Amino acid sequence: MYDPEQVGLMLWKWMRRNGDFQHLPSWRELAIATALALRRHRADTLIVPMTLIRDAYRAEILGGLAGAGEEVLHVFLQVDAEVLRTRIKTRAPVSSNPEVDRSAREFCLSHVDAAVAAAARQPGGTLLLRSDGLTPAELADEVLAATGLSQAHGDGKRMRQPR
Repeated sequence: MYDPEQVGLMLWKWMRRNGDFQHLPSWRELAIATALALRRHRADTLIVPMTLIRDAYRAEILGGLAGAGEEVLHVFLQVDAEVLRTRIKTRAPVSSNPEVDRSAREFCLSHVDAAVAAAARQPGGTLLLRSDGLTPAELADEVLAATGLSQAHGDGKRMRQPR
């Protein structure tokens, strides 16, 4: 699992914060380059959780991965706005610093309507899943089924199975 948000947090150590590191061209470039490096040197399958609600950014990142020869399954989790707001308000803290946690929640809450609206603009081939109707385990099973991965051991490790 690779979380490109960590790349954004790293960049903010050296660059002026702009409210959303996805606006930084360097973040988008490094998000792609890091995913490609991880695939090349470490991971057979790479899961990359990202909220990409800006169409141009999504196209740039997914296109960069596909252009490098990577097989990409784009999954978009659909959810009603109120359900998403409730999840954000009740999720575990993202930081032990209350101010950082408050700021992160406010940032997420300010993007709820745009995230919900983005569902209608997903490109063809996107796996759209209703996350308010499925448990996390059921969502994982849907994604695994779409990728040809399955639960292979009782120890929780996932292995690629023949299609």
